[in-house]
Amino acid sequence: MVKPSLPARHHRARFALCLLLLLLAACANRSTSIAQQSTRPLPVLLIGLDGFRPDYLQLPEARTLRRLAEQGGRAEAMRPSYPSLTFPNHYTLVTGLHPDRHGIVNNSMRDPALGSFAMHLRTAVADGRWWGGEPVWITARRHGLRTATLFWPGTEADVQGQHPDDWLPYDAGLDSAERVQQVLAWLARPESTRPDFLTLYFEQVDTVGHDQGPDSPALRRAVQAVDTAVAALIEGLDASPWAGRVNLVLVADHGMTAIDESRPILLDDLVDPRSFELVSFGASAGIQPRRGRSAEVGAALLREHAHMRCYRPHGFPPEWQFGTHPRVPAITCQAEPPYIIATRRVLTMPGRKTKRGGHGYDPALPDMQALFVGHGPAFRPGSTVARVDSVDVYALLCRLLGIEPADHQGDARAFDALLSGESAAGR
Repeated sequence: MVKPSLPARHHRARFALCLLLLLLAACANRSTSIAQQSTRPLPVLLIGLDGFRPDYLQLPEARTLRRLAEQGGRAEAMRPSYPSLTFPNHYTLVTGLHPDRHGIVNNSMRDPALGSFAMHLRTAVADGRWWGGEPVWITARRHGLRTATLFWPGTEADVQGQHPDDWLPYDAGLDSAERVQQVLAWLARPESTRPDFLTLYFEQVDTVGHDQGPDSPALRRAVQAVDTAVAALIEGLDASPWAGRVNLVLVADHGMTAIDESRPILLDDLVDPRSFELVSFGASAGIQPRRGRSAEVGAALLREHAHMRCYRPHGFPPEWQFGTHPRVPAITCQAEPPYIIATRRVLTMPGRKTKRGGHGYDPALPDMQALFVGHGPAFRPGSTVARVDSVDVYALLCRLLGIEPADHQGDARAFDALLSGESAAGR
């Protein structure tokens, strides 16, 4: 065999050395990438099922949700904060603060400086001055993580001057399948832009519960619709590189109970309606006496009534942890189910539909309890706890993300019995 000439052997040796160096550099870069990825948490997806009571899991239509609960951890009940309403409790879930601390004290409220707030007032909803505390998407960003939220109260506002990295304004017309596909698309992004914390929201169970009642066939169909959407999410995750590597936290903001609007507690029958402004109505009523009428309104309302009790801000039951925020009205009247509190004028407003289901009642009542299910590597299969509080969830989310929570009022140990002890770090 003819040997190569010395120059040829020299060039081949140089080529081999260069190739070796390139391979070593590639391996080093890949190792660095893996090391960087391992310092990030597994994705945490918070799924809000508005108005979903924990006993709905036993409905035949909740097959996927029930399976997730059986394969993961669940609470037999999650007690909402007072008032047991949508915006206050969605924000409690992500801040770990009771409404009296974070400032969203009702779905409808007044602020001496900011004016009126209601869920349908888009300008107010997007004004960060209404939203106190530190929501988890800001805590996560403060620790260098990326966030993406699909419809969660507070995400449209510039809280502390910040939004999530990716967020969408609420759009009821975006159907469940499109919502699921958006979350899957976020998770499919390159590592540099892929979110660590995400939210997803479904309102159907709450909407139908109000319109048709919690015991209606329509409610069961709404549960099935949400279950189908969650099944599509799981199918999409299982077909992705994230199969078995996403921690899901499924929560409701409150429960739902049957109400009877044919027998309302009418404030008109108790006090001159010209003597006060009605700030909110329903299971509870927020009442602001007009100037010079405070004693008159107080004398009429702050006495014993059948199926209703009224409070000054300092007089609420201590377990409600409510009444110190300046947005709490001068008088709040709280009904017992199935009663609601209103005036004749609001009940006869054009276009108003009669409701057959409601919430906003005492958070300790069984029908006000909310869903909690955790599923993923961080949760111990088949585990249960008797009860947690919605104010505890923020600390859990921070724990799953491996970040230090901001000041909060929750119990960081409330979910210990559900957790597997497996690290939240990516693998």
